[in-house]
Parts: sequence; structure tokens; C-alpha cells
Amino acid sequence: MLRMQGVSKIYRTKFVETHALEQFSIHAHKGEFIALMGPSGSGKSTFLNVAGLLDEFESGSYWLDGVDVASLGDGQRSRIRNHKIGFIFQSYNLIPELDVFDNIDVPLRYRGLAGPRRKELIEKALTTVGLSGRMQHYPAQLSGGQQQRVAIARALAGGPPLLLADEPTGNLDTEMAEQIMELLAAINADGTTIVMVTHDLDLARRAHRIVHIRDGRSVDEAALAAVARNV
Repeated sequence: MLRMQGVSKIYRTKFVETHALEQFSIHAHKGEFIALMGPSGSGKSTFLNVAGLLDEFESGSYWLDGVDVASLGDGQRSRIRNHKIGFIFQSYNLIPELDVFDNIDVPLRYRGLAGPRRKELIEKALTTVGLSGRMQHYPAQLSGGQQQRVAIARALAGGPPLLLADEPTGNLDTEMAEQIMELLAAINADGTTIVMVTHDLDLARRAHRIVHIRDGRSVDEAALAAVARNV
């Protein structure tokens, strides 16, 4: 589903050159649930931007669902991002002036789908996250956990094969975080590939596999384990 090999990303200013990703590699199979872990400044956010087709990269290769991303123009990248990728953010990123239904409707409108079809997809997504009775509520009327469920429903509504989750439980208490992780596990069990960035090792262990990132590079898990045994 997602394969990066030797990807490098450099941010440049007048005085500073920052290597945010350096020969970074990751491979997520279809239906896999991967947790990406690393300290602040390790390159996790840059990975998400590159993986989500929000940012370009200098070198290396990136294949998304069999498509060579480097060969795409801006319009093609936008279409693939809208159809293939769902984003879940730590801060929910809901539009406060819109109710739940309309928040989920926004990305579907960009696809040019007819109103009845959009309504069908929105209702299905809200049923999946257990909020079918809240579609006329506004974000301020919902708890943090409910807002994150709406954000997940928005990501799911278009049926993307890949979900990119950025600290999806970071703003939630332990009980709410557990509910969101159970929901993500159920979504993954239905076949959606998930790559989740997290600082929480307990949450990361819920994934099928953990990939570590340090200084913009992916770190071999077996090597990390060997180092830990020798400490």
C-alpha cells in the first residue's frame, strides 16, 4: 500500500538547511496497522506531510497503492490524496461553524459526488463511529472523544484504503483514548491500512508493527532490541 525507499526531505532557509528525512524507508502492506514512533524533531511530521502528498521530497522513491508518486503532477496528487488517503489529526481540525454532517461533507464535495450519494456515505461513516444521532450537532456541543470520532468519520467517508493518523489520542483522557484505539482497530480489521504516529508506547503496541524514526532515518527494530538488551 505504501512504500518509501531512501526518501530524503530538506527544508532550506537563507541561513539553515534542515534534513528532516534522510534515506528514510518504510513499507506498509495492505491491511497492516503500523505505529511510527520517535522523539520530537525526529521527522514524524515530515513523514506525514510527504506520505499524505502535502509535501514533495528531494530524492528516493515513494509508491502509494502501486502509483509512483514522484511522477505525478499537482492535479494528480490532489486527486489521489482525495481518493486514497484519509487524515486523522490530534486537534480534530473540525470547522466550528459547520455541524457534524457538513464537516464530513466538505471533502466529499471536492469529489463532485451527487447529494444523495454524499448523504449515504456520511450516514454510513457516522454509524461506523457510533455517532449517527449527532449529525446536526456542532463541534462545540461534543466531547473531545466525540469530536475525534467525527474526524475519523470524515476520514472514512470517502472509503480511502489508507489512513494517516497523527497522535489521534493525544488530546484525550485514557478512557477516551482506549475507545478511539478500539475504533481504529475495528476499522483496520475491515481492511483499511493505518499508519499512526504516536509517542505512547502502550498505544503503539496495539499496532501490528512499530517503526522507529531517529534524525529523519528509520531505525531497524531488531537493532534497537539488541541495544536495549546490552544496556
